[in-house]
Amino acid sequence: MPLLSNRLPLFLEQVGYNLRGGFLVRPLIIAVVLGLLGAVFSSLEEAFPIVSAWVPHFLFPSHADPQVSQVILSSIATAMMTVVSIVFAILLMTLTLASMQFSPRIIVSFSQDRVTQQTLGIFLGTFAYCVAALPAARSLPHPFAPVATVLGAMLLALACVAWLLYFIHHISQAVSVNYIVDRIASETESIIDEMMPRPLRQSRILALDEEIEASASEVPVLSGASGYVRYINTQRLMPIAKSCGVTVRVLRRVGHFVPAGVPLLMVSKGHKLTPSAVALLRGVFDIGPTRTLQQDVEYGILQIVDIALKAISPAVNDPSTAISCVDQLSRILIRFASREPLDSRLYDPPGTVRVYIPWLGFDRLVESAFEQIRLYAKSDVAVNLRMLRALSDIAATVSDPAACRVLAEQGRRTVAGAAEQLGEQEMSDIHLRLTTLETSAAPIE
Repeated sequence: MPLLSNRLPLFLEQVGYNLRGGFLVRPLIIAVVLGLLGAVFSSLEEAFPIVSAWVPHFLFPSHADPQVSQVILSSIATAMMTVVSIVFAILLMTLTLASMQFSPRIIVSFSQDRVTQQTLGIFLGTFAYCVAALPAARSLPHPFAPVATVLGAMLLALACVAWLLYFIHHISQAVSVNYIVDRIASETESIIDEMMPRPLRQSRILALDEEIEASASEVPVLSGASGYVRYINTQRLMPIAKSCGVTVRVLRRVGHFVPAGVPLLMVSKGHKLTPSAVALLRGVFDIGPTRTLQQDVEYGILQIVDIALKAISPAVNDPSTAISCVDQLSRILIRFASREPLDSRLYDPPGTVRVYIPWLGFDRLVESAFEQIRLYAKSDVAVNLRMLRALSDIAATVSDPAACRVLAEQGRRTVAGAAEQLGEQEMSDIHLRLTTLETSAAPIE
């Protein structure tokens, strides 16, 4: 029972995340709701015949002919399944083209598109509505035609036609690289706001606590599965550590891969742990085959970096796309720098470290955003100039001296890499941009 109560919050978190993304939960809910609506509406219409009297006679001259209702409902249901096949074909083609042209990682972002989820749900729901209402149209033991329910099916069919046109318009925009990058950046900003809701009140962006020292009594808790750490339920980890009277030191942060049998965390006074307590500690980690944006800010950045790297590759040679990616990366880093950083050390009681969790720091995030692009864009003047401008924009929004030093150092590495490939004439503008960056990053005296 304790294990079930520990897994329940993690399960609810997974359900909430799956509701935001994927082609299963939201379309299934819409389809089930519309299917139930068709069954309930037809039953109410049979129980209260006055409902049918409100349907205009020019649509159904005979309200007592069930064959007309059967033909309409079956025709709409058949047409909906045909359209669903078309929608799936369009969707799969879009996903294939986008993954080949940009990056396989962005498929996750496409699966979180609400318009696509709603499109699948509405078409499947209209099919379910017609199938659920079809048994009500019968000739025996007495003729009954659910004309009001059929009218609802016709209205749903018209709505599906209009929604199909909107879906085609939407999907034509969704394959635009600017739209894709902007959507990934928006989703990453939402995760930052969710994880770090408090605005920055003090200059400690990089002042993350150092890892607590290992003790001789520490015992490792091994991972029970191989995969990426996608989510850590910190609200449950603290009560478990307190109830067991131990200190927990998490070894793998969100986004790290952990093989089965490798230590996931270290626990002081490990002799106090029972098998059930070990199971509870493992239960606060959501480990899966792929990274997600539940708590992984770096994953959103890496998706944009992948698009930029493919754009500046010799096979594609599209610096404009890379420049757009750099702009969106600066937007994410500015949002991250404006938020109060997560606490690595959790205390209970005050003064006693109960849990240590390594979180991604600003310095690591800057490196993930710009280092690979810097290495692959050494010979591209436009991309180097835009990276230096992006670093200057970020430096203008932060006041922490350590963060400014990180940004300035990243700018110097960018200029040093460009100097290996570019001549003096091309480097003149780059050096001017570096001077602007160092001025922005200089501490205010």
